[in-house]
Amino acid sequence: MTARAELSSVATRLGELVGRVAEIANGLGGDDKDGVGPELFEVERMLRNAERRLSRVLDR
Repeated sequence: MTARAELSSVATRLGELVGRVAEIANGLGGDDKDGVGPELFEVERMLRNAERRLSRVLDR
């Protein structure tokens, strides 16, 4: 498998992870007594940034 194909696969999985983390964070709602929700939204933001950056690498 080429590096490009591997990175494309990673990008796909990263997109799936972003969606899963966002879903969990949104599902916490008012039940988030430990403050995990805001942390998960921060993780989501970082994953989205990584996803965009990887996408730019792949577009080169």
